[in-house]
Amino acid sequence: MNPAAIALRPGDGRATLRPASPPPLLPEQRSVTLQFDDNGLLPLLYGEHDRHLARIEQRLGIRLGSRGNRLTLAGATAATEVAEAALKALWRRLEKGQGVTTADVEAALRMAEGEAENDPRLPLQDVPEIRTRKAAIAPRTPAQAAYIEMLARQEMVFGVGPAGTGKTYLAVAQGVALLQAGRVDRIVLSRPAVEAGERLGFLPGDMKEKVDPYLRPLYDALHDMLPAEQVARRITSGEIEIAPLAFMRGRTLAHCYAILDEAQNTTPAQIKMFLTRMGEGTRMVITGDPTQVDLPAGQRSGLIDALGILDGVPGIGVAHFDERDVVRHPLVARIVAAYGRADAQSAEVQAERRGKKERDGTGK
Repeated sequence: MNPAAIALRPGDGRATLRPASPPPLLPEQRSVTLQFDDNGLLPLLYGEHDRHLARIEQRLGIRLGSRGNRLTLAGATAATEVAEAALKALWRRLEKGQGVTTADVEAALRMAEGEAENDPRLPLQDVPEIRTRKAAIAPRTPAQAAYIEMLARQEMVFGVGPAGTGKTYLAVAQGVALLQAGRVDRIVLSRPAVEAGERLGFLPGDMKEKVDPYLRPLYDALHDMLPAEQVARRITSGEIEIAPLAFMRGRTLAHCYAILDEAQNTTPAQIKMFLTRMGEGTRMVITGDPTQVDLPAGQRSGLIDALGILDGVPGIGVAHFDERDVVRHPLVARIVAAYGRADAQSAEVQAERRGKKERDGTGK
C-alpha cells in the first residue's frame, strides 16, 4: 500500500490525501502522516510529555513520530488504521472545545477497534450521546454505544456485566436527561440492602442515614450529572427518590424513570415485585453483575432468574458487557478477565466431578 500524508482541516474532521515518499515497509505494513492545521491544539492532542501518543504506541504496537504540525504513524496496517481513526476522533473533540484525557484516548481506541472489527453493537453512522445540562456523555466502548441506544428506545432495559463498565452511570445519566427534558416527572433509584460479604451490623441514625451507605454509588452518579444544590432540591421535592428495594412493594411507578441497581443481589420474588411496579409512562433499567452475587449460599439470584424467564419478551432490551468494556483503570479489566478464567476452570472441574459421580453411581 502506498503511504500518504493526510491533512485534517478544522471544522469537519475530513482528510485529504497527499502523495508522500517514506521508506519502504514490510508487507502488510503502513505509514501515514497526519497534518493538523491548528498548532494550538496539538499539545492537548499529544498530552503532557506526549503521554497520549505513548499510550497509543503501547496499546497498538506502532510507532508515532511528530515534527511540527505533522504526526507520522507506522506499523501494521490494521493497527495504524485504528490509530488514525482514534486520532481523528480526538481531533474532532478538540475542535468542538472538548478536552482530551487519558480516558478519552482509551475510549477513542476502543471505538476505533470496534469499527475496524465491524462490531454489531456499534452504530457506525452516528455514535449516540446522552445530553444533560451539565455535560454530554459519550460512549467509551461499542457496548456502551449499543446500551445508550437501547436506553433511548426500549421501555425496559437490562444492563448486565462486570463492574466498571458504566451500566449504572449511563442509566442515571439517561434518567437525568429525560427529567430535564420533561419526558418523565421523577427518577426513582433503588438497590437491595445487601452487604458485600460482610455484616455491618446496626447502623445508627434515622432511616435515611441507615440506608444511605447502600445507595452511595447512586448519589455519586447523580452529582456527576447535576449541581449539588439541584440534587438536594430535587430529592427534597420528590423529583428524585433514592430508596432501598424493600420500599417498593405495593407501589405503582407512573411517569417516572426507575433504576434497580445491583440487581444480582435480589431474590426472584424481589425482582418480580420491582418489575411489576411499572406504570403508565414509566421506563425501567435493571443493572447487575451475575458474577458478584452476595446473597446467602444456596439463594438463587433474581437477576439470573429474570434474564432466563424474560428472554425474548417484546419491549425488553438486554445489553451485555464484558471485560473489554471496563472503563476504570486498565488493570480492572485484566482482573475481571482473570476471575472469569478462574470461574470457567472451576465450572469445568465441578462438571467433571459430577460426571464422575454419575458414572460411579451407574457402575460405569
